[in-house]
Amino acid sequence: MTGDQTVLDSITAPLSYLAPTEGTPFTYTQEPPPGMPARRGEPDPRAVTILNGRGLATTLDREGFALHREPSAVRDFYDPEEVKRIYYPEVERLLKKATGAAEILIFDHTVRNTAPEQQSGRRVRGPAGRVHNDYTEASAPQRVRDLLPADAAAARLARRYAEINVWRPIKGPVEAVPLALCDARSLDPADLVRTELRYPDRTGEIYTVTWNPRHRWVYFPRMRADEVLLIKCFDSERDGRARLSVHTAFEDPATPANAPPRESIEVRAFAFF
Repeated sequence: MTGDQTVLDSITAPLSYLAPTEGTPFTYTQEPPPGMPARRGEPDPRAVTILNGRGLATTLDREGFALHREPSAVRDFYDPEEVKRIYYPEVERLLKKATGAAEILIFDHTVRNTAPEQQSGRRVRGPAGRVHNDYTEASAPQRVRDLLPADAAAARLARRYAEINVWRPIKGPVEAVPLALCDARSLDPADLVRTELRYPDRTGEIYTVTWNPRHRWVYFPRMRADEVLLIKCFDSERDGRARLSVHTAFEDPATPANAPPRESIEVRAFAFF
C-alpha cells in the first residue's frame, strides 16, 4: 500500500455531466471527416456528494448495481487469450448465479489503465470520465442482433434480457480514479440523452446524462482485486425494477499523491432469462 487513504462515509467530488445541447450529441472515435468537429456536447462538471457504499446492501434490481467478492484464477488480465479462456467462464458462472439467467452471452471486454504510458501502443484505454450508460433502448436490442443470427436474436429478444457489465480491479486496493454509480431510483428518464458514437464502419449509441440534483451517487472505496461490481446497463423488463444505472470514473479528493495507476477490466455480457 502506498499510504493511508482515509475512508469517509461520503465525499464531494466533481462529476462530468453533459451540458444542455442543441441536436444529438456525438463523438467520433477516430479522426472526424473534414470540416466536422470531433464531438458535439460540452461537459457540465458538477460537485456532488458520493456515498460510501460499503455499508449498503445494493442489488441489480433495486439500485442497478451490486458489489460481489469473487476471486479469479487469471494471472495476466492483459493477455486477451487468457482472459477469454479463464475469465469469461468465471464471469458466466457469476452472472448466472447472481441473476438466475438461463444463458449468458459474453461479447466484449476492455482493459483500462490510468497511466498514459501504458495506453500508448497497447489495447489499453484510459478511464471513462463522463457520466454515461453503455446502451439505449435502441442500441441494446441492436447489439443482440449484431451478435447472433437473425432467428436466434429474435427468439432471445422475445423474452426478458439484460446487459450487465462486470468491473474488476486488476490490482488493488484501488486508490485512484474509482467508479461512481448512480442509484437507478434517483434517475429521471429525461436525464438520459441519446448520444452517438461514430465509428469508421458504424454508429453506436449510448446515454450521456444531464445534471439533476436528485441523483444519488455511491462508490466503493479501495476495491480489491477479488471484488467485482455488477452494473446493469439495460433491462428489457418494465415491471418497476431498475432498468439501468449510469456511472463514471472520477477523481477522488482523498487519493494519496503517490497512489499507483488504476488498472481494471470490464466485461460486457447479455443475460437471457
